[in-house]
Amino acid sequence: MNASPRSLRIIAADDERDMRQFFQEILPHLGHEVVAVAGNGKDLIERGRVLKPDLIITDIKMPDMDGITASIAINEEQEIPVVLVTAHQEADFLSRAGTDHIMALLTKPVKPADLVAAISLAMLRFEQFKSVRREAADLRQALEDRKMIERAKGIVMRRIRVDEQDGFRRLRKLASTRNLKLVQVARMILSAEEVFTALEESDKPIKTKGILREHLNEEVE
Repeated sequence: MNASPRSLRIIAADDERDMRQFFQEILPHLGHEVVAVAGNGKDLIERGRVLKPDLIITDIKMPDMDGITASIAINEEQEIPVVLVTAHQEADFLSRAGTDHIMALLTKPVKPADLVAAISLAMLRFEQFKSVRREAADLRQALEDRKMIERAKGIVMRRIRVDEQDGFRRLRKLASTRNLKLVQVARMILSAEEVFTALEESDKPIKTKGILREHLNEEVE
C-alpha cells in the first residue's frame, strides 16, 4: 500500500464498531494519525471542533445526525475536507454531498487501495478549493481597492479643481512621496473627506477646500 506523502491528523466516524476499528488500524499503516473516532454525528461534531483535524472520514448514515450534517456543522467554524463513506448509493443523501468541503466518496466495503486514493484525491481537491477561494478573495479585494481609488480621485478632482488625468497623477505622486500604496492614500483622502464634509455641515463653516488643495500641491511640487 502506498502511503500519502503527507501525514494527516484524521477523525474517523462510523456507527459500526468494526469500521471504526478498521480505520484505527489501517490509517496508521498509511502514515496517518487517527486523533479520534466517533460513533454518531454529535460525537463527530464535538471531536471535530475540539481537535481540528486535517481530514474527516465519516459514514453518511449514523444515529442522531448523519455525517453530511455533522461535517457541515464542523465546517461552519473551520474548513476541513471530508471523505464520505456509504453502504448505499442513496440519491437523497448523495444529492447533499455536493457541498464545498466534501471532497471524495467511498463505498463500503472500503478497500485499503480505495482509501489511499480517496484521501489523496480529497487533499488535492481541498488545496485547489482553497486556491480558488484565495483567488476569488484577491479579485474582490482588487475591485474594492479600485472603487476606493476612483472615489478618492473624484474627491481630488472636485476639491482642487483638476481634470481626471491630473487628479490621478497627484494621487500617485502622493503615494510615492509617502512610500504608501495607492489604495492607502485613497483611504486617507476618503477619511479626510468625511471630516471635511462634517465640518462643512457644522454650524461653524471652515474653509476646507483650501486645506486639501495646499496639501496636494505641496506633495506634487
